Amino acid sequence: MLTCRCLRALGSALLLLASGLALHAERWEYLGEANVDGAVDHDNIVVTAARGEYRAIQIRVERAPIEFDRVIVHFGNGSSEPIAIRHKIPAGGATRVIDLPGARRIIRSVEFWYERASWSERRPKVRLYGMH
Repeated sequence: MLTCRCLRALGSALLLLASGLALHAERWEYLGEANVDGAVDHDNIVVTAARGEYRAIQIRVERAPIEFDRVIVHFGNGSSEPIAIRHKIPAGGATRVIDLPGARRIIRSVEFWYERASWSERRPKVRLYGMH
């Protein structure tokens, strides 16, 4: 029979384990970046296979807003997946968490078609993150 003290200790241990797993599951890894140099731009961020497999990505914007037209994720197995964003993301903002279809996969590269959403002296920067 378990005592009240044992049950509390067991409950605390389970909470610590669960919170540790949740933190690990939501770990974002920086994959690369690109600058929007002109009015309309096209860039490709290459991701090495050594980084592992991912289940989701997120795109973060810095310095100035960006209007996204098209994003395509290219996987290590040769397949590609278009991602619908098609809206403006402000400086300091980010896309929603973009779940990648199917099982976790190696990302070979992510291709962007975008433009500056406003003209300022600051060139917008895109940073790509992946979630294992």
